[in-house]
Amino acid sequence: MFGSISTKLLVAVLATVALPFAGFAFFIEHRVADTLMLELVRQTLKGLAADLADQVDAELEDRQQDVRLWAAEPIAAWAVKEHTDGRDALQSGTTGLLDGWGPEATLEFARTDGDFFTYSLFRSAQVRSFDNYVREREHYALLLLVDSQGELVVCNSRDHEGRPLERALLSRLFDHDWSAEGWFDEALQRGTAQVDQHVSPWLFPDGAAGGAPEAEGYHIGLASSVGDYLQDDVRLGVLVALVDWSAFQDLVSTPVIQETFRGLVASSQVPSPYGWIWASDGDTILAHKERDLYGVKVSSMGLGQMRDDALSADSGLYREYTFEGVEKNAAFCHTDGPEAGGFGWIVGVGIDNADIYAATSSLRDELFRGTVFLLLAAVLLVMFVARRMTAPILALEAHTRRVAGGDLDARIDIASADEVGRLAAAFNRMTGQLAEQRRKLVKAEKDAAWREMARQIAHDIKNPLTPIQLSLDLLERARAENSPQADEILERTMAMMRRQVAELREIATDFYEFTGGRRARPETVELRVLVDEVLALHRAWAEEHRVAVAVEGRGLVHADPGKLRRVLTNLVSNALFAMGEGGDLEATITHEGSGVVLELRDTGVGLDPAVLEHLFEPYFTTRSEGTGLGLAISKRAVEEAGGTIDLHAAADDGRGGTVARVWLPGPPTGATAPR
Repeated sequence: MFGSISTKLLVAVLATVALPFAGFAFFIEHRVADTLMLELVRQTLKGLAADLADQVDAELEDRQQDVRLWAAEPIAAWAVKEHTDGRDALQSGTTGLLDGWGPEATLEFARTDGDFFTYSLFRSAQVRSFDNYVREREHYALLLLVDSQGELVVCNSRDHEGRPLERALLSRLFDHDWSAEGWFDEALQRGTAQVDQHVSPWLFPDGAAGGAPEAEGYHIGLASSVGDYLQDDVRLGVLVALVDWSAFQDLVSTPVIQETFRGLVASSQVPSPYGWIWASDGDTILAHKERDLYGVKVSSMGLGQMRDDALSADSGLYREYTFEGVEKNAAFCHTDGPEAGGFGWIVGVGIDNADIYAATSSLRDELFRGTVFLLLAAVLLVMFVARRMTAPILALEAHTRRVAGGDLDARIDIASADEVGRLAAAFNRMTGQLAEQRRKLVKAEKDAAWREMARQIAHDIKNPLTPIQLSLDLLERARAENSPQADEILERTMAMMRRQVAELREIATDFYEFTGGRRARPETVELRVLVDEVLALHRAWAEEHRVAVAVEGRGLVHADPGKLRRVLTNLVSNALFAMGEGGDLEATITHEGSGVVLELRDTGVGLDPAVLEHLFEPYFTTRSEGTGLGLAISKRAVEEAGGTIDLHAAADDGRGGTVARVWLPGPPTGATAPR
C-alpha cells in the first residue's frame, strides 16, 4: 500500500484536507488578532519615541538657554574685566585692590559665604550667582568662567547639595589651560560650542573606571561666549557649564513608557517597555536602564541591523530583533542635529514581543482547547505517514550535506525499493565515482605542480651555473699553462661567482616567498617612509638612466613592513627597467575609503594589453632575467595585508607608460602610531 512515494503523499494530503474547518477559526483569530495588535503597538512605539525625542530636545534647549543667558549677564563681563585688570596689575608688580583668584580664594568663599570678598566685587558676585544656579537647577555639576586667554576666572564654590568643592578639583580647574580645549576657540569665534556625553576628566580624572557613579558621572558640556558690554564685536571669554547626564537619563526612564502599555499585561505584571538614547553614530549607547551599558557599541552586541535601521531614516521602526533570547520590537526618532543646535542623538523605545501578544494568548488558548480533540486523530495519522515518507528523504539530505562538505565516503543504507530507494542507489554510485575522480584529479594536480616547480627551479639554477662552469674551466686551463693572466682570471672568476651566488640566493628567496615565506607581522607603517627608502636605494640606477623621481602625499597603512618593502622594490625596479632611455617616475599617496592608495607611474615603454592579463601569473616575465615571480609575490603580500594591486596603462597624456596601483587598509582603531 505504501510502496511508492506518490501513494504516501496522497494519503498525507487526504488526511490534512479532511480537517480544513477544524483549524480555520484558529488561523483567522491568530493572524488577525496578532497582526492588528502588533501594528497598534508599533505605531504607539513610534509616537513615544517621537515624544521622547522632543523632550530631549527641549531639555537640551533649556540648558543651552541657561548658559546663553548667564553669559549675557553684565556681571560675567565685569568679572572677566576684573580678573584681567588683576592679572595686569600682578604682572606689573602692583598689588592691592585686584588680587588674583584661585583655589584658596574659592574655598575661603565657600567657607565664609563670600562675606570678606569686598575687594573682588564682581568675581565674588559671579561665584555667588554660580552657586545659586547650581543649587536651584540641580543638574549642573560645574559652572566655569574663562577669559579669552584660557585662564579660569571663577567657578562655583559648592555643588548642588551645598558642599564645598574639593581642593584637588579646584586646583585642576585653575591650573588647566582652557585655550587648549577644542571647544574653546569654537565658542569664542562662533559664540557657542558643546561637547557630547563623556566622563569629565575634571571630576573623575581616572575616567569611568575611577568611580564615576552611574548617570551622575557622565556629562555634556555647553559653552557660550561672554561679550564686552561696551563693544558688541569683542568677546571677553567663555562661560562653560558641565551638565549632569542624569537630566537626560531621567527622561528615557520615565514610568510613562511602561504605563502606556499597562493594558497589555496582567495587573500583577510589570510591562517590559523602556527607552534609550544612542549617539549620532547609531552605535554607541548613551542612556539605558542598565547603566553598565553606557558607551557599549550596539554592533558589538550582535545588533548591527538596529544601527543600520537607525541611520537609514530620521524616525521609524526597527526590524524585529532578538536580544538575550527575547524577541522584541522597537521604534526610534532622531533628535535635532548640530545644524539645529543639538547632538543628533537617537532616542529609542522597545518592548518584548511577549507583552504584545499577551492579550491575544488567552483567546488562542481557548481556541486550542476547543480544537485539540478534533486535531489529535488527524495529527497522529499525519505524523505516522509523514515519518514514513520523509525519513529516507531526510537521510538523503543529511548525506548530501556531508558530500557538499567534502565527505565523498558517505553512503545511504537502502531500505526500500521505491523511488527513494532507487534515488539512494544512484546517490551511492555518484559519490563513489566522485571520490575516485577527486583522487585522480588531486594526484594529477600535485604531480603537475611538482613537475613545473622542479622544471622552473632547475632552469633558473642552471643559468648561473653555466658561467661558473665555463669560468672554472678557463681558470684551470690558465693555471695549467702557467698563463701570466692566471691571477687576473682568478679574480674575475671569483667576482663572477659571487654575483652568481647572489643570483642563486635571490632565486631561492623568490621561491621561498612565493610558497608563503615567513608569516606576516602587520603593524602601523608610514607608507611615505618606505617609499622614500626604496627610492633612495634605487637612486643611483635612476640617475644613471636619467629618470626624474617625484613623491607626493603620505599616509598610514597596516601591513608587514618587510613584505611591503619587497613589493615596493619590485614595482620600482620594474618601472626603472621600463625606462632605459630616461623618463619620469611619480609616486603619489592618497587616502581612499578606509585605506591608502599608492600610484606609481612611469613613462616607459608601457605594456601590451595581452601582457597585462598575465602579469601576476607565476613565472611570467617580459624581462630577459629574473624568475618571473616578483609580481606574483607582490600580489600575495598585498592581498595578505588585506589590500589590492593592479597595473594598467597610464592616461593618454602623451607620455605613455604604466601605472601600478596599490590599495592598503589603514591602521585599526586604537593602533599604535609608527615609531
